[in-house]
Amino acid sequence: MIDKLHASRSGIDSVLRSSSELDVAISGFDGRLSVRLAAISAIYDAVAPLHSQAVAAQALRTRIDRAVSPALALLRGFSLVRSLQRRLLRLSPPAADPRRIVAYVDCVDSLHDAVAGVAAECEPAVQRLQEAVEFLSRTKATDRLRLHRLSEALAALQALYEDEVDAMRYEGLLDEALLLLQHECESLLLQLKHHAFGESDGLDLIPEATDGSDLPHLGSSLQIEALRRIAQTLAANDCLDIAIDIFVTVRYRRAAQALMRLKPEYLRTSAPEDMDAMEWEDVEAAITLWIRHLEVAVRMLFAVEKRLCHDVLGGLMGGAVWPECLAKIADRIMAVFFCFGEGVARSSKQPQKLFKLLDMFDALDRMWPDLAAVFDGEAGGQVRARFRELQKLVVHAAATAFREFGLRIEGLQDGAPPPADGSVPKVVRYAVHYLKCLATAAYAGPMGRVLRTERTWRPELPSRPPDADGDDEGLLGDAVRGILEALQRNVEAQRSRYGKKDRVLPHVMATNAYWYMYMRTRGTEVARLVGEDTMKARYKTAAEQAAFAYQEAAWGPLVRLLERNEAAGTARATTEEFMRGFDDNLRKHKSLYCIRDADLREQIGEAVAKAVVPAYTAFLHANAGATDGRAFPPPDSIRELILQLFDAGGEERRREAEGERSSKGER
Repeated sequence: MIDKLHASRSGIDSVLRSSSELDVAISGFDGRLSVRLAAISAIYDAVAPLHSQAVAAQALRTRIDRAVSPALALLRGFSLVRSLQRRLLRLSPPAADPRRIVAYVDCVDSLHDAVAGVAAECEPAVQRLQEAVEFLSRTKATDRLRLHRLSEALAALQALYEDEVDAMRYEGLLDEALLLLQHECESLLLQLKHHAFGESDGLDLIPEATDGSDLPHLGSSLQIEALRRIAQTLAANDCLDIAIDIFVTVRYRRAAQALMRLKPEYLRTSAPEDMDAMEWEDVEAAITLWIRHLEVAVRMLFAVEKRLCHDVLGGLMGGAVWPECLAKIADRIMAVFFCFGEGVARSSKQPQKLFKLLDMFDALDRMWPDLAAVFDGEAGGQVRARFRELQKLVVHAAATAFREFGLRIEGLQDGAPPPADGSVPKVVRYAVHYLKCLATAAYAGPMGRVLRTERTWRPELPSRPPDADGDDEGLLGDAVRGILEALQRNVEAQRSRYGKKDRVLPHVMATNAYWYMYMRTRGTEVARLVGEDTMKARYKTAAEQAAFAYQEAAWGPLVRLLERNEAAGTARATTEEFMRGFDDNLRKHKSLYCIRDADLREQIGEAVAKAVVPAYTAFLHANAGATDGRAFPPPDSIRELILQLFDAGGEERRREAEGERSSKGER
């Protein structure tokens, strides 16, 4: 144990001696280190000014780099502009070649972008140089001479920015190129003609397809592409108004020239009073051409122009430009068509105008979907509104003309006296033919729609049963029935105007008139609209009643003369009186009375023979020995004379032929 303690003490003494030696060594190193640190401090103090200069130089380099970089980009931009200008000079003029025009437009677009880049880079370059000059002036990092030169360079760059860049944008080669593109745009648009328009009336120009698939193309795809690129370039260079004006002016001129090749001279007359002064045949021909030409304009001309507007101008302002251009192109042309239609509708409402008004109404009704498709959207609103107004005017005019027809029949406004020979009155022939035309497939549908439309607009008109409100055919049937009733009242009024001088003639006229009304409408659309049974019950019955009245007035006195119970001595006088009356009837029927219908004559002849011959036969048998031996015509001769009187031969056949010819002329 003691040995271990002695060993520990020896170790501790050894450690203490080593520590003392180490302390002495450290004290010596500390002295040497202090000397070296003092030397380093002196070196740092000597180098510190150089470090400050390096930091300042780095800051100056940064300022110079910030000022020079935009200036270098600006110089590269100027170099690109000069290069593109030289290329543009080599490409011009395009001479209306679509391929060269597209290449020229590409170069113009590149020049525009380069000039825009220069204009955009000038201001930052000037600002950075100004900052650099201010920094050098503030820090005095250079001498006054260099600072003066930098200030002069800055002033020159500012002048360049203010003058040269604006000149490049608005007065230089770019401006000349834009003027050239405007000229080429006009030249290309003038080349796009409506070649399909020739000397025809226009019917062969209307496309059959309703989806526009067979519409003709005004130009090639290259021409359309060139025009589209020109329009976009002009719009990008603040020339949109000029591009629109060129497009509208040229396309209006081409559209008007195309329509003028159809020779629409009739459009020069549009005032209602001028329409009334024209011959009706001329007005009819003008309306026919107007319908055809308007349909060509809507379904072909402006449909093609619409496609051209969309293809060329569709990319401008999000598609808001081209509908307005189409409306401007069509405005004046459509206005001329509308003025003519309005003039027709506002002119006098003569009954003979009804059929052409119905043609107009049907054509406008048929054209409405195409017109609404061509002039759609807000831009076409004015054209659509005026088209609708024209439709309303035509509906009103057609309804008024039909009412005028009824009023003339009702009020005997023709002013003509009743026929002197008892033939069918002209008004009856005219009215029946008028109604037969109106009831045909070509006019029945439009007339029914006109009546329904007018009933919608005029609630004061008498209404039909609720289940028939939408029945156009029922409305037309009511209207035709009303005209026939007015015609019957007209016949009765004329019947009363003959006076009492001749009591037979009114019945002859009434028989002819009612028989004509029934026979000429039997089996036709008029009878179908009114009803075959109604026509038979009303007008055939009226004809039979008038024929019976005629028989009573013309032959009844002779029959009653023969049937009188008189003394035997008066038989000869009675027979002679009968023969005088019979001969007088024969004379009057040959010279005064006219029954042109062969079937009617035959029926009347048979009826007269059945009434007269039996009475005459009975009278002769009853008075066989009281005639003093004088020979009177036998009953068979009387019958033969009556049948010959109502036969279609001889003078009657000639008169019938003349009557048929005059009847056809009146129709």
